[in-house]
Amino acid sequence: MRFIHIADVHLGMQPDAGFPWSEERGEAIWESFRRIIRLAGREKTDFLLIAGDLFQCQPLLRELKEVNDLFASIPETIVVLIAGNHDYVKRESFYRGFDWADNVVMLLSPEPECVEVPEKKTAVYGCSYDKKEILENRLDGVRPEGKMKYHLLLAHGGDARHMPWNPGRMAQAGFDYIACGHIHKPGILIPDKMAYAGALEPTDETQLGPHGYIRGTVDEHGTRIQFVPFARYEYEDLVLNVTEDLTQYALETKLKQELALREDGKIRKIIRLKLVGHRAAELEFSPKRLLDCGRVISVEDETRPAYDLEQLKKTYGASLISAILKHLKQRRMRSHRRRSTMVSRRCWRHAGTAEKKIAGGIKDENRKTGNPQFWKNAEPHTGIFRWDSAHQRGK
Repeated sequence: MRFIHIADVHLGMQPDAGFPWSEERGEAIWESFRRIIRLAGREKTDFLLIAGDLFQCQPLLRELKEVNDLFASIPETIVVLIAGNHDYVKRESFYRGFDWADNVVMLLSPEPECVEVPEKKTAVYGCSYDKKEILENRLDGVRPEGKMKYHLLLAHGGDARHMPWNPGRMAQAGFDYIACGHIHKPGILIPDKMAYAGALEPTDETQLGPHGYIRGTVDEHGTRIQFVPFARYEYEDLVLNVTEDLTQYALETKLKQELALREDGKIRKIIRLKLVGHRAAELEFSPKRLLDCGRVISVEDETRPAYDLEQLKKTYGASLISAILKHLKQRRMRSHRRRSTMVSRRCWRHAGTAEKKIAGGIKDENRKTGNPQFWKNAEPHTGIFRWDSAHQRGK
Protein backbone atom coordinates (compact mmCIF):
# COMPACT_ATOMS: atom_id res chain seq x y z
CA MET A 1 0.00 0.00 0.00
CA ARG A 2 1.41 3.38 -1.03
CA PHE A 3 0.49 6.81 0.29
CA ILE A 4 1.28 10.50 0.01
CA HIS A 5 1.10 12.52 3.22
CA ILE A 6 0.63 16.30 3.08
CA ALA A 7 -0.44 18.88 5.67
CA ASP A 8 -0.77 22.62 6.29
CA VAL A 9 -1.46 23.54 2.68
CA HIS A 10 -3.26 26.74 3.79
CA LEU A 11 -5.21 27.35 0.59
CA GLY A 12 -6.34 30.97 0.47
CA MET A 13 -3.26 32.36 2.20
CA GLN A 14 -0.99 35.00 0.66
CA PRO A 15 2.38 34.84 2.45
CA ASP A 16 4.75 37.82 2.62
CA ALA A 17 1.95 40.40 2.61
CA GLY A 18 3.12 43.82 1.43
CA PHE A 19 5.91 42.51 -0.79
CA PRO A 20 5.69 42.55 -4.60
CA TRP A 21 5.67 38.75 -4.87
CA SER A 22 2.92 38.15 -2.27
CA GLU A 23 0.12 37.56 -4.79
CA GLU A 24 2.14 35.00 -6.73
CA ARG A 25 2.89 33.23 -3.46
CA GLY A 26 -0.83 32.73 -2.91
CA GLU A 27 -1.24 31.30 -6.40
CA ALA A 28 1.82 29.07 -5.90
CA ILE A 29 0.10 27.43 -2.91
CA TRP A 30 -2.87 26.51 -5.07
CA GLU A 31 -0.63 25.36 -7.91
CA SER A 32 1.46 23.13 -5.64
CA PHE A 33 -1.75 21.56 -4.35
CA ARG A 34 -2.88 20.92 -7.92
CA ARG A 35 0.53 19.45 -8.73
CA ILE A 36 0.32 17.03 -5.79
CA ILE A 37 -3.10 15.89 -7.02
CA ARG A 38 -1.71 15.26 -10.49
CA LEU A 39 1.24 13.39 -9.00
CA ALA A 40 -1.04 11.11 -6.97
CA GLY A 41 -3.07 10.42 -10.11
CA ARG A 42 -0.04 9.61 -12.28
CA GLU A 43 1.42 7.27 -9.69
CA LYS A 44 -1.98 5.74 -8.84
CA THR A 45 -1.20 6.27 -5.17
CA ASP A 46 -3.52 4.30 -2.88
CA PHE A 47 -4.04 7.08 -0.32
CA LEU A 48 -3.66 10.85 -0.16
CA LEU A 49 -3.55 11.73 3.54
CA ILE A 50 -4.20 15.37 4.52
CA ALA A 51 -3.34 15.99 8.18
CA GLY A 52 -5.23 19.24 8.78
CA ASP A 53 -5.23 22.91 7.72
CA LEU A 54 -5.98 22.30 4.08
CA PHE A 55 -7.36 25.85 4.17
CA GLN A 56 -6.00 28.98 5.81
CA CYS A 57 -9.39 29.71 7.40
CA GLN A 58 -13.02 28.62 7.09
CA PRO A 59 -13.37 27.42 3.49
CA LEU A 60 -15.89 29.05 1.19
CA LEU A 61 -18.38 26.78 -0.56
CA ARG A 62 -16.84 27.53 -3.95
CA GLU A 63 -13.41 26.57 -2.58
CA LEU A 64 -14.73 23.24 -1.33
CA LYS A 65 -16.27 22.57 -4.74
CA GLU A 66 -12.96 23.38 -6.46
CA VAL A 67 -11.02 21.07 -4.17
CA ASN A 68 -13.61 18.33 -4.50
CA ASP A 69 -13.36 18.41 -8.30
CA LEU A 70 -9.60 18.01 -8.00
CA PHE A 71 -10.05 15.01 -5.70
CA ALA A 72 -12.59 13.50 -8.11
CA SER A 73 -10.00 13.68 -10.90
CA ILE A 74 -7.98 10.91 -9.19
CA PRO A 75 -10.69 8.26 -8.54
CA GLU A 76 -8.18 5.46 -7.91
CA THR A 77 -6.71 7.34 -4.94
CA ILE A 78 -8.60 7.43 -1.64
CA VAL A 79 -8.39 10.89 -0.08
CA VAL A 80 -8.72 11.07 3.72
CA LEU A 81 -8.57 14.44 5.47
CA ILE A 82 -9.15 16.10 8.82
CA ALA A 83 -9.66 19.75 9.77
CA GLY A 84 -6.94 21.52 11.75
CA ASN A 85 -6.88 24.55 14.01
CA HIS A 86 -7.07 27.03 11.08
CA ASP A 87 -9.95 25.43 9.17
CA TYR A 88 -11.65 23.91 12.22
CA VAL A 89 -15.25 22.70 11.90
CA LYS A 90 -17.34 25.45 13.47
CA ARG A 91 -21.11 25.21 13.72
CA GLU A 92 -21.84 27.02 10.43
CA SER A 93 -18.87 25.51 8.54
CA PHE A 94 -19.46 24.46 4.94
CA TYR A 95 -17.57 21.28 5.84
CA ARG A 96 -20.75 20.11 7.57
CA GLY A 97 -22.97 18.29 5.15
CA PHE A 98 -20.73 18.79 2.15
CA ASP A 99 -21.20 16.12 -0.53
CA TRP A 100 -17.70 14.83 -1.22
CA ALA A 101 -16.72 12.73 -4.23
CA ASP A 102 -16.91 8.94 -3.85
CA ASN A 103 -13.15 8.63 -3.27
CA VAL A 104 -13.05 11.24 -0.48
CA VAL A 105 -13.56 10.71 3.26
CA MET A 106 -13.44 13.52 5.79
CA LEU A 107 -13.13 12.45 9.42
CA LEU A 108 -15.38 15.26 10.63
CA SER A 109 -15.95 14.26 14.24
CA PRO A 110 -14.08 16.05 17.07
CA GLU A 111 -13.65 12.62 18.65
CA PRO A 112 -11.48 9.90 17.11
CA GLU A 113 -13.17 7.85 14.41
CA CYS A 114 -12.12 5.34 11.77
CA VAL A 115 -12.82 4.62 8.13
CA GLU A 116 -12.09 1.17 6.70
CA VAL A 117 -11.20 0.68 3.04
CA PRO A 118 -11.42 -3.10 2.46
CA GLU A 119 -10.11 -2.99 -1.12
CA LYS A 120 -6.91 -1.40 0.22
CA LYS A 121 -6.87 -3.57 3.38
CA THR A 122 -6.43 -0.34 5.30
CA ALA A 123 -8.10 1.54 8.16
CA VAL A 124 -7.48 5.27 8.69
CA TYR A 125 -8.11 6.95 12.05
CA GLY A 126 -8.29 10.58 13.14
CA CYS A 127 -10.43 13.48 14.32
CA SER A 128 -11.04 17.09 13.29
CA TYR A 129 -10.73 20.28 15.28
CA ASP A 130 -14.03 21.86 16.36
CA LYS A 131 -12.31 24.94 17.83
CA LYS A 132 -9.04 26.83 17.43
CA GLU A 133 -7.33 25.25 20.40
CA ILE A 134 -7.56 21.79 21.94
CA LEU A 135 -5.62 21.56 25.18
CA GLU A 136 -5.92 17.80 25.65
CA ASN A 137 -4.71 14.93 23.47
CA ARG A 138 -7.94 13.51 22.11
CA LEU A 139 -5.99 10.75 20.38
CA ASP A 140 -4.63 9.40 23.64
CA GLY A 141 -5.76 5.80 24.02
CA VAL A 142 -6.68 5.29 20.35
CA ARG A 143 -5.54 1.86 19.19
CA PRO A 144 -5.78 -0.05 15.89
CA GLU A 145 -8.72 -2.43 15.81
CA GLY A 146 -10.73 -4.46 13.34
CA LYS A 147 -9.71 -6.82 10.56
CA MET A 148 -7.79 -4.47 8.30
CA LYS A 149 -4.16 -5.35 7.59
CA TYR A 150 -2.78 -1.78 7.73
CA HIS A 151 -3.63 1.01 10.17
CA LEU A 152 -2.87 4.71 9.65
CA LEU A 153 -3.50 7.66 11.99
CA LEU A 154 -4.00 11.34 11.07
CA ALA A 155 -2.97 13.75 13.84
CA HIS A 156 -2.86 17.55 13.92
CA GLY A 157 -1.07 19.34 16.75
CA GLY A 158 1.73 18.44 19.09
CA ASP A 159 2.31 21.70 20.99
CA ALA A 160 0.94 22.86 24.35
CA ARG A 161 -2.25 24.44 22.96
CA HIS A 162 -2.97 22.08 20.09
CA MET A 163 -3.46 18.48 21.16
CA PRO A 164 -0.21 18.03 23.11
CA TRP A 165 1.10 14.53 22.67
CA ASN A 166 4.08 12.37 23.46
CA PRO A 167 5.48 10.99 20.17
CA GLY A 168 7.00 7.93 21.84
CA ARG A 169 3.75 7.02 23.53
CA MET A 170 1.75 7.51 20.34
CA ALA A 171 4.20 5.39 18.36
CA GLN A 172 3.67 2.54 20.81
CA ALA A 173 -0.06 2.46 20.03
CA GLY A 174 0.55 0.07 17.13
CA PHE A 175 -0.21 2.12 14.02
CA ASP A 176 1.79 1.39 10.89
CA TYR A 177 2.19 5.12 10.31
CA ILE A 178 1.13 8.37 12.04
CA ALA A 179 0.74 11.29 9.61
CA CYS A 180 1.18 14.57 11.52
CA GLY A 181 0.27 18.16 10.72
CA HIS A 182 0.45 21.62 12.38
CA ILE A 183 4.23 22.09 12.54
CA HIS A 184 5.27 23.69 9.24
CA LYS A 185 8.84 22.42 9.26
CA PRO A 186 9.05 18.85 7.94
CA GLY A 187 10.49 16.41 10.43
CA ILE A 188 10.70 12.72 11.24
CA LEU A 189 9.56 12.13 14.84
CA ILE A 190 9.96 8.35 14.84
CA PRO A 191 11.84 6.83 11.87
CA ASP A 192 9.43 5.14 9.42
CA LYS A 193 6.64 5.48 11.99
CA MET A 194 5.65 9.11 12.70
CA ALA A 195 6.42 12.34 10.84
CA TYR A 196 5.41 15.92 10.14
CA ALA A 197 5.07 16.52 6.42
CA GLY A 198 5.48 20.26 7.05
CA ALA A 199 3.75 22.92 5.00
CA LEU A 200 3.49 22.07 1.31
CA GLU A 201 4.76 25.61 0.61
CA PRO A 202 6.53 27.64 3.34
CA THR A 203 4.24 30.33 4.74
CA ASP A 204 6.65 32.74 6.44
CA GLU A 205 10.33 33.62 6.62
CA THR A 206 11.01 31.53 9.73
CA GLN A 207 10.39 28.34 7.73
CA LEU A 208 13.79 27.93 6.13
CA GLY A 209 14.84 25.14 3.81
CA PRO A 210 12.96 22.70 1.54
CA HIS A 211 9.24 21.97 1.92
CA GLY A 212 7.18 19.23 0.33
CA TYR A 213 5.47 15.96 1.23
CA ILE A 214 6.05 12.50 2.69
CA ARG A 215 5.98 9.50 0.40
CA GLY A 216 5.39 6.15 2.10
CA THR A 217 4.95 2.44 1.54
CA VAL A 218 3.46 -0.11 3.94
CA ASP A 219 3.73 -3.84 3.25
CA GLU A 220 4.65 -7.13 4.92
CA HIS A 221 8.19 -5.81 5.41
CA GLY A 222 7.02 -2.80 7.42
CA THR A 223 6.76 0.95 6.74
CA ARG A 224 9.20 3.06 4.75
CA ILE A 225 8.86 6.81 4.39
CA GLN A 226 10.79 9.52 2.55
CA PHE A 227 10.53 13.29 2.56
CA VAL A 228 10.28 14.70 -0.97
CA PRO A 229 11.04 18.42 -1.65
CA PHE A 230 8.22 19.84 -3.73
CA ALA A 231 7.70 23.55 -2.97
CA ARG A 232 8.19 26.27 -5.57
CA TYR A 233 9.47 28.76 -3.00
CA GLU A 234 12.14 28.48 -0.33
CA TYR A 235 13.39 30.89 2.32
CA GLU A 236 17.15 31.07 2.69
CA ASP A 237 19.66 32.97 4.83
CA LEU A 238 22.34 34.93 3.00
CA VAL A 239 25.30 36.45 4.88
CA LEU A 240 27.36 39.08 3.07
CA ASN A 241 30.69 40.19 4.46
CA VAL A 242 31.24 43.94 4.19
CA THR A 243 34.57 45.73 4.02
CA GLU A 244 35.19 49.41 4.66
CA ASP A 245 35.77 50.16 0.97
CA LEU A 246 32.35 48.80 -0.05
CA THR A 247 29.83 51.44 -1.14
CA GLN A 248 26.04 51.16 -1.17
CA TYR A 249 26.06 50.68 -4.95
CA ALA A 250 28.76 48.00 -4.77
CA LEU A 251 26.81 46.20 -2.05
CA GLU A 252 23.64 46.24 -4.15
CA THR A 253 25.58 44.87 -7.14
CA LYS A 254 27.05 42.10 -5.01
CA LEU A 255 23.61 41.23 -3.63
CA LYS A 256 22.04 41.06 -7.11
CA GLN A 257 24.81 38.71 -8.24
CA GLU A 258 24.15 36.43 -5.27
CA LEU A 259 20.41 36.45 -5.97
CA ALA A 260 21.03 35.54 -9.63
CA LEU A 261 23.16 32.56 -8.59
CA ARG A 262 20.24 31.20 -6.56
CA GLU A 263 17.74 31.21 -9.41
CA ASP A 264 17.56 27.78 -11.02
CA GLY A 265 14.18 28.07 -12.74
CA LYS A 266 12.52 25.56 -10.42
CA ILE A 267 12.82 26.94 -6.89
CA ARG A 268 12.42 30.65 -6.19
CA LYS A 269 14.49 31.75 -3.23
CA ILE A 270 13.32 34.40 -0.78
CA ILE A 271 16.29 35.83 1.07
CA ARG A 272 16.83 36.87 4.68
CA LEU A 273 19.90 39.06 4.35
CA LYS A 274 22.47 39.63 7.07
CA LEU A 275 25.38 42.05 6.72
CA VAL A 276 28.52 41.50 8.77
CA GLY A 277 31.98 43.03 8.87
CA HIS A 278 33.20 46.63 9.02
CA ARG A 279 31.84 49.46 6.90
CA ALA A 280 33.29 52.91 6.33
CA ALA A 281 32.80 54.98 9.48
CA GLU A 282 30.79 57.67 7.68
CA LEU A 283 28.53 55.19 5.82
CA GLU A 284 25.14 53.79 6.72
CA PHE A 285 23.61 51.28 4.30
CA SER A 286 20.05 51.79 3.09
CA PRO A 287 18.01 48.67 3.94
CA LYS A 288 15.15 49.79 1.68
CA ARG A 289 17.42 49.86 -1.38
CA LEU A 290 18.63 46.36 -0.51
CA LEU A 291 15.04 45.13 -0.16
CA ASP A 292 14.37 46.49 -3.66
CA CYS A 293 17.14 44.37 -5.20
CA GLY A 294 14.92 41.29 -5.52
CA ARG A 295 13.10 38.79 -3.32
CA VAL A 296 14.70 40.03 -0.11
CA ILE A 297 12.29 39.87 2.81
CA SER A 298 14.48 41.24 5.62
CA VAL A 299 17.80 42.96 6.16
CA GLU A 300 19.77 42.61 9.37
CA ASP A 301 22.75 44.94 9.55
CA GLU A 302 25.42 43.80 12.01
CA THR A 303 28.23 45.78 10.45
CA ARG A 304 30.31 48.11 12.59
CA PRO A 305 32.00 51.35 11.63
CA ALA A 306 35.72 50.98 10.85
CA TYR A 307 37.08 53.84 12.94
CA ASP A 308 40.73 54.91 12.77
CA LEU A 309 41.70 54.05 16.34
CA GLU A 310 45.02 55.92 16.18
CA GLN A 311 43.27 59.12 15.11
CA LEU A 312 40.68 58.75 17.87
CA LYS A 313 43.46 58.21 20.40
CA LYS A 314 45.14 61.44 19.31
CA THR A 315 41.82 63.26 19.50
CA TYR A 316 40.90 62.12 23.01
CA GLY A 317 44.37 61.81 24.52
CA ALA A 318 44.97 60.39 27.98
CA SER A 319 41.37 59.77 28.97
CA LEU A 320 39.17 56.83 29.64
CA ILE A 321 38.28 56.64 25.96
CA SER A 322 42.00 56.28 25.18
CA ALA A 323 42.19 53.27 27.47
CA ILE A 324 39.12 51.82 25.82
CA LEU A 325 40.62 52.28 22.37
CA LYS A 326 43.85 50.64 23.46
CA HIS A 327 41.87 47.70 24.74
CA LEU A 328 39.99 47.45 21.43
CA LYS A 329 43.18 47.59 19.41
CA GLN A 330 44.59 44.68 21.40
CA ARG A 331 41.43 42.69 20.75
CA ARG A 332 41.73 43.35 17.02
CA MET A 333 45.29 42.09 17.02
CA ARG A 334 44.26 38.88 18.81
CA SER A 335 41.49 38.09 16.37
CA HIS A 336 41.09 39.44 12.84
CA ARG A 337 37.97 37.44 12.42
CA ARG A 338 36.08 38.92 15.35
CA ARG A 339 36.96 42.56 15.60
CA SER A 340 34.68 44.47 17.91
CA THR A 341 34.09 48.00 19.15
CA MET A 342 32.28 46.92 22.26
CA VAL A 343 33.77 47.99 25.58
CA SER A 344 33.98 45.92 28.72
CA ARG A 345 31.11 46.15 31.16
CA ARG A 346 33.32 47.78 33.75
CA CYS A 347 34.51 50.50 31.37
CA TRP A 348 31.01 50.97 30.06
CA ARG A 349 29.55 51.49 33.51
CA HIS A 350 31.91 54.39 34.18
CA ALA A 351 32.01 55.86 30.69
CA GLY A 352 30.32 59.13 29.86
CA THR A 353 27.56 59.53 27.30
CA ALA A 354 29.80 60.79 24.49
CA GLU A 355 32.37 58.09 25.17
CA LYS A 356 29.71 55.41 25.02
CA LYS A 357 28.46 56.64 21.69
CA ILE A 358 31.92 56.67 20.13
CA ALA A 359 32.93 53.32 21.63
CA GLY A 360 29.73 51.72 20.42
CA GLY A 361 29.91 53.18 16.95
CA ILE A 362 27.05 55.62 17.33
CA LYS A 363 27.73 59.31 16.76
CA ASP A 364 25.50 62.12 17.90
CA GLU A 365 24.85 63.14 14.32
CA ASN A 366 23.60 59.62 13.51
CA ARG A 367 20.86 60.09 16.03
CA LYS A 368 20.03 63.54 14.66
CA THR A 369 20.14 62.90 10.93
CA GLY A 370 19.54 59.15 10.57
CA ASN A 371 16.14 57.73 9.79
CA PRO A 372 14.58 57.10 13.23
CA GLN A 373 13.02 53.87 11.96
CA PHE A 374 16.52 52.50 11.45
CA TRP A 375 17.30 53.08 15.10
CA LYS A 376 14.01 52.01 16.56
CA ASN A 377 15.30 48.51 17.30
CA ALA A 378 18.92 49.56 17.87
CA GLU A 379 20.98 48.12 20.65
CA PRO A 380 22.62 51.26 22.07
CA HIS A 381 26.01 49.65 22.74
CA THR A 382 26.43 48.12 19.30
CA GLY A 383 24.56 50.21 16.76
CA ILE A 384 22.98 47.04 15.40
CA PHE A 385 19.52 47.45 13.95
CA ARG A 386 17.11 45.21 12.10
CA TRP A 387 14.98 46.26 9.15
CA ASP A 388 12.38 43.64 8.38
CA SER A 389 8.84 43.23 7.11
CA ALA A 390 7.50 45.34 9.96
CA HIS A 391 9.56 48.33 8.81
CA GLN A 392 9.85 47.65 5.08
CA ARG A 393 9.04 50.44 2.70
CA GLY A 394 8.66 53.05 5.41
CA LYS A 395 5.83 51.30 7.29
